[in-house]
Amino acid sequence: MRLLKTINPKNVNEASISDWQYRKAARAVVFDKNNRIGLLYVKKKNYYKLPGGGIEEGENIETALSRECREELGVEIKTIKEVGSIVEYRSKWKLHQISYCFIAKIDSKKKAPNFTEKEKLSGFEIVWIESSVALKLLNLRKTSDYEGKFIEERDLCFLNIALLEYHKK
Repeated sequence: MRLLKTINPKNVNEASISDWQYRKAARAVVFDKNNRIGLLYVKKKNYYKLPGGGIEEGENIETALSRECREELGVEIKTIKEVGSIVEYRSKWKLHQISYCFIAKIDSKKKAPNFTEKEKLSGFEIVWIESSVALKLLNLRKTSDYEGKFIEERDLCFLNIALLEYHKK
């Protein structure tokens, strides 16, 4: 999978992360039948994000992606294109994360999400919006949250490239 971006604000080198947690995640730009994009608003931390999350033991990337979209957006998806990967080095938490990024379309009716307790406490809300609005919201960069700053940079990069890919077809 092609590398879209490396987010490494502290210029950490590979040799210094042997004791860090390594996490693989799956993410998607999900389009509904009206070509709107599903975003999550993290109300308590004041940022928007694309759906996705960690790949659990025994899951492959696409299974994890389907599960995350079902949990966070309340939809079944059909993956239509692999976009690439984004690598993050979150030094404060000693976390090395790789996100595998896809474009998907919904393949079901929209249902209620199944947010985790942490997501509920963070005030997660689903919004379905036009791609131009999604770009503006991801580019707001209003959060002071450590994790949120990584998410904003990652998801804005991913969405920009995904939209170019989506409109090429």
